[in-house]
Amino acid sequence: MKRRDVLYALAAGAFAPLLLSGCGFHLRGSGASTTLPELSLAGDTESGLAREFTAQLKQAGSGVSAQAPWVVTLGTPRLEERRLGGEGRASRDHELTLRASVSLQARSDNTYHLHTETHSASTHIRVNDDDLLNREALFSEARDQLEKQLAQKIVTRLVHVASWQ
Repeated sequence: MKRRDVLYALAAGAFAPLLLSGCGFHLRGSGASTTLPELSLAGDTESGLAREFTAQLKQAGSGVSAQAPWVVTLGTPRLEERRLGGEGRASRDHELTLRASVSLQARSDNTYHLHTETHSASTHIRVNDDDLLNREALFSEARDQLEKQLAQKIVTRLVHVASWQ
């Protein structure tokens, strides 16, 4: 490769971002992310999902207040278990799915910006059905992780909705 070819390649690489930004192109996740306004929490506010959701809102710079202009209603989370594999095995794979419904309503005019969307998070775990103590610990740990994942999905969805308002 000649020196001139190397210089052309470097120049093209340097100008490409300028050309792309001029046409409105942006990489996902770049730029300022939309922050959420203060939210009011309704529905199932005592579940582990609600506690994780509140913690993630605080991390995202939003708060929870009873008089907030937006009301998020969380449905009661449902944990669904599906056993994978055949009978008669000591260890078995389980697919766990945590589902919850979410609504977002403006307090000022009672309009819904999200009306009862169901969100879910899933995981697979391997459990020895003969070891009951370890089984409960594994299921509890998996549920905690699913609550974190589902709360993050809900916060991400709310940020997406807020960016269009």
